[in-house]
Amino acid sequence: MAESILGRIAAGEARAVEECLQRYRGLVWSLARRLSADFADAEDAVQEVFIELWRNASRFDASVASEATFVTMVARRRLIDRRRKRSRGLDTVPLGDDPLPAPADSTDALEIDEEAARVRQAMRQLRPEEQQVMRLSFEQGLSQGEIASLVNLPLGTVKTHARRGLVRLRNLLGVAPISIREREQPSDQRGTS
Repeated sequence: MAESILGRIAAGEARAVEECLQRYRGLVWSLARRLSADFADAEDAVQEVFIELWRNASRFDASVASEATFVTMVARRRLIDRRRKRSRGLDTVPLGDDPLPAPADSTDALEIDEEAARVRQAMRQLRPEEQQVMRLSFEQGLSQGEIASLVNLPLGTVKTHARRGLVRLRNLLGVAPISIREREQPSDQRGTS
């Protein structure tokens, strides 16, 4: 198997930088456009992402994730950092005299943690291809089209893995499937008829 592009960048191969730009610019650009304020901000963000990739190319480990997943993770982290930095500068509203809201009930947080653990355990029982699609969707927030590009599968195959994964996940968690009639009703009317 040929060495990864990021491995070649880490080794100092100049041609690998160009190949990396060619292979991943569409992926990085689509993420940047979704998570940036405007076109100019997206262009700046793409440059920052690729600089971050050059700096961290040596951290890529093919036994942990695919190269495309690594690029996506670096890009998303950089883009989220940019968004947070931008929002910090805008959030300068003075506090009023209203009392602070009560802290969230710790039992709610505990229940959420327990439910998340159940879902993680059930996810481990899915087929590998279903797990991959579900994780990219849930954990990274990628659309099915982005997942198809990332994992190099047809969009229909990704949709099938997602649907089957959701059905199996619902079965494993013991959640009743939503009927067609319930899907057509607004969520606030479900269970009231």
